[in-house]
Parts: sequence; structure tokens; C-alpha cells
Amino acid sequence: MPIEITGTTCTLIGDHLRIEGTGPEIEIFTDEQLRMSVAVLAGERIPITEAEADALTVAGAKDSRKHLKASTPGSVI
Repeated sequence: MPIEITGTTCTLIGDHLRIEGTGPEIEIFTDEQLRMSVAVLAGERIPITEAEADALTVAGAKDSRKHLKASTPGSVI
């Protein structure tokens, strides 16, 4: 898991990065190219799962995600 939440401290864990902050210091966005959520803290972007995004919002992170939809004709989405 690329996140850890302990009390009021949230830790985002990347390949070569480990950064800590409080929930309200984190913002969650939808990365349209990756087609997944990313958590941003101190300018660092860490890809996360939707479950991790939900956990961070419970810890106070700002949720700026948006729903993506396919624009291809015939898509089931």
C-alpha cells in the first residue's frame, strides 16, 4: 500500500519517496492519462487506489477527483 494513516499523520510512499503530512495537507486528483487517482502532498504525486483515496478523505484530505467516461462510440461505459 502506498499510504499509511496513523492518527492524524498520513504517509505517502512512492518508489523512492516517503513523505508525511496531515490529512488536510493532501489533495486527491484524477489523473486522466493514468486513469486512476493520485494523492498530492508538497508537490509530490503518488498514484493510489480508490480505496486508499477514500481512506485519505476520511483522514481529511481534499477530494478533487472527477469521474471519467469513455467517449468512444459503442463503449459500455
